[in-house]
This record gives sequence, C-alpha cells and structure tokens, in this order.
Amino acid sequence: MSEVIRRRRRSDADRSAGSILKAAKEILAGQPNASVEEIADAAAVSRQTVYAHFKSREGLVSAVVDAISAETVAEMAAVDLADGSASDALARLLATTWAATSRYSLLLHSAALAVPDPSADRRRHVPVVDYLEQVITRGQASGEFHCESSAWWLATAVIALGHAAGEAVAAGRLPARDGMATLVASALRLCQA
Repeated sequence: MSEVIRRRRRSDADRSAGSILKAAKEILAGQPNASVEEIADAAAVSRQTVYAHFKSREGLVSAVVDAISAETVAEMAAVDLADGSASDALARLLATTWAATSRYSLLLHSAALAVPDPSADRRRHVPVVDYLEQVITRGQASGEFHCESSAWWLATAVIALGHAAGEAVAAGRLPARDGMATLVASALRLCQA
C-alpha cells in the first residue's frame, strides 16, 4: 500500500473519530444514557465504525469526558491569573470552570457514576489543580489567603466544593442560577485569611 493511500486512510479515520466524538458530546450532554446507535446515527457512521474507534460505550464516554476536560483547561488557560487580587482571580477561574462544565453537567454527573475510573479522574484534574494552586499561592504570598494549609490542599478542597455544588444543582437542592455564586463564596471563605 502506498504512503499516500495510508495517509488518506488515516486522515479519514481521524475525521471519522472526530465526528463520532463531536456527536457523542452533543448527544450525551442532553441524554447521558443515549445508545451507541443514537450516537452513530448523529455522527452519520455505522455502529461498527464507532466500535472500531472506541472499544466500548464506556471508552467513548471516557473519551468525551477527556475532551470536555481539555476544553475546560483551555478556557482556564485564557484566564489572566495575575490581574487584580487573588480573590478576584480565583473567582474568575471558578466562573470559567463552572460555565464550561455546566454545558455538560448531566453527562459529567452521570459519567462519574457510570464509568468509575479514579486514575483517569485524577489525571483530568492535574491541570485544574495546577491553575488553582497558582492563584492560591499568589494569594498566600500576598497575605490574602491563609497559609495554614498548603496551596495543593486548598486547590483540592476547592475542586471538592465545585463537585459538591454541581451535584447539588444536578439533584435540585441548589438552584442552577445560584450554583456558581455559591461555589465562589464557599471557595473564598475556605481560602481567605
């Protein structure tokens, strides 16, 4: 087989996998229990093609959560963490992550229950912890945030608060319109000196 044909097949396969992932993100955001057949139909491919790229439905869901995580981290990277006070920077960072993950809240909450993979979850959170640690460390250096706990621990606790707020919204115990403000207020109370 010539190199040109091999490259074209690889390009076709990449395009096919991309369209499956895009369709899965869109469908699963509103219907977390959608079937592989529904996703294949939305991507205009066969069910077999989906399974050629993703070994299982769980593998596809995991790839979707990876893509959402990458999107969220890219949006976090755009936040200027050096501008204003550390509290303002933390609030902006949390608002960005809340907005990004809210687009997929149904999927993310059901995915966490359906595909328990703690190592993948930890890997997805590494850059999130890094951004939070940056702003918390800055706040600790300026005296705005307390230093009794490490920046890593505070970042980890802020992430737990984010998950708790998201779960409360998903369960209907916290109105969606109040979710972000509740998260920001709780995170600032946790971190501030």
